[in-house]
Amino acid sequence: MIRLFFYLVGFGFSVVGGMMVITYLNIITPERGFSEYLSYISTRLECYLFPIGLLLMWGSLTFPSRSP
Repeated sequence: MIRLFFYLVGFGFSVVGGMMVITYLNIITPERGFSEYLSYISTRLECYLFPIGLLLMWGSLTFPSRSP
């Protein structure tokens, strides 16, 4: 049951973080390159939810449960 909880929390984090990363793609202009975009999203806290969510989902699927 705890693995399902971590999976669902990770899924929610991934959705929110991925949505924000895609939303911030709108700031890319010809004057601002992809490297500036990456440096900008690295300062935004909500963009860190995407990799955290992926790690939570991966961990809940990979690590074995305690029940036999």
